[in-house]
Amino acid sequence: QNYPLYIRSVPTENELKFHYTVHTSLDVVDEKISAMGKALVDQRELYLGLLYPTEDYKVYGYVTNSKVKFVMVVDSSNTALRDNEIRSMFRKLHNSYTDIMCNPFYNPGDRIHSRAFDNMVNSMMQQVC
Repeated sequence: QNYPLYIRSVPTENELKFHYTVHTSLDVVDEKISAMGKALVDQRELYLGLLYPTEDYKVYGYVTNSKVKFVMVVDSSNTALRDNEIRSMFRKLHNSYTDIMCNPFYNPGDRIHSRAFDNMVNSMMQQVC
């Protein structure tokens, strides 16, 4: 329904800017999905790649077959990240999200409050920085 279930940013002083970036990215994700048409509906995952670059950041997107959207914002100065590394990071996010959905105490659509998910995101962020 195009509202974020989990947002994590480092450093936290620009958190509002990241919220805006994520919300605008969801529109770009929808445009890319509709542009691809039904040819890619049968795939198990939809890695959308680079959604759009800005002066300071690069925004990447990923959509699962159940229409769950993941958006990742990376500093533009980080040239060490390659496309296959971003794709593997999205797979890790997807796997962790699947683990949360399998939890019988989680209500789908609620904000994600999971220590395991937080730890996984923190380890990915430390790997990138």
